[in-house]
Amino acid sequence: MDKIAGLDEAAELFKVLGNEARLALVWLLSREPLTVGALAEEAGLSQPLVSQHLRTLRQAGLVSSEREGKEIRYSLADQHVSHVVLDAIAHVQEPNDQGNEE
Repeated sequence: MDKIAGLDEAAELFKVLGNEARLALVWLLSREPLTVGALAEEAGLSQPLVSQHLRTLRQAGLVSSEREGKEIRYSLADQHVSHVVLDAIAHVQEPNDQGNEE
């Protein structure tokens, strides 16, 4: 079988997104750029934990940052990631009709 281009990178993307807190941060950043403090408050996480997750997301190229005075605002580097996360959330919220067939 020929190797599918981008498969390794896609698997790595899902590893990074395979954490509920990071999914929440991506979801929040899909709405608007936010500071660490605002992300911590909205996600109900500590600032150090949010910073740690943002570092992982930045290393994966999913999040970018921009300094505004004394604050740093984080945003999604690519809107494709928000579509993946939002589609996954929509998928799990759909009613599951499997197993109800007679």
